[in-house]
Order: sequence, then C-alpha cells, then structure tokens
Amino acid sequence: MKIAFIAHDRKKDEMVNFVTAYEHVFEGRELYSTGTTGQRIMEATDLKINRFMSGPLGGDQQIGALVAKDELDLIIFLRDPLMAQPHEPDITALLRLCDVYGIPVATNIATAEILVKAIDRGDFAWRDLVHKYKPGVDE
Repeated sequence: MKIAFIAHDRKKDEMVNFVTAYEHVFEGRELYSTGTTGQRIMEATDLKINRFMSGPLGGDQQIGALVAKDELDLIIFLRDPLMAQPHEPDITALLRLCDVYGIPVATNIATAEILVKAIDRGDFAWRDLVHKYKPGVDE
C-alpha cells in the first residue's frame, strides 16, 4: 500500500502527531510526502518517507503524477481551510485527480483517522485488486 502525506504549514504539527500515533499502521507501507511535511514526520518517527518538493514548489503536482499513474492508494492531505494558499490551483488539480481515479483522500484529521483505522482492519484490500487487474498488467 502506497500512502502520501501533505500538510499545510499550520497543519504540520497535527500531521506529525497523527502519524506518530498511528506509526504502527504506517510501518511497512510505501510512504510519500511533500518536502517539509515528510522531513518533520521522519524526525518524529522511525518511518522512511520518499520526499518530493514542497507543495508550492511542485510537490502537490509530483504526488498528482503518482495518482494519474494509479501508483498511490491513499492521500492524507491536512488542508488549512482558513488560509489562502498561493498554489491553490495545484491543490484543486490534485483533489480532482483523486476523484477521477478513485483515490481515497482525507482533508481533515477526522476523515484521516477513519481511513487509517480501515487500513488497520484490512479494509483496503480492494486496492490490491485494482492493481492486480489493471489493464495492461499480466495476471
């Protein structure tokens, strides 16, 4: 399972606390993140994060590219709804791609917790089927 983490500046502490609390669920998964968020998570946990650029410098678009290639299974994107973001079009494009490709995305801590508990219960096994029967992939 491949999971990406993104957090706006005022949500980074919340993301680090969340990932720390559920580190046992994220262990052994392939993890991705935008730059600073990934660095902060790695400093607080033993998790290895594949880091992209920061969001405003293209990190959101790099994660969007993985979505477009069906190479992500879940995104936890803690957005700050009270602060305008200079790269809002990139954020909108990423969320649109998640809708187009059916990638679950949590934009707040409550939804993130529900999705992580689903991972822990094994409810994301359907993503394995998506990958197994992807057009062009030998069975």
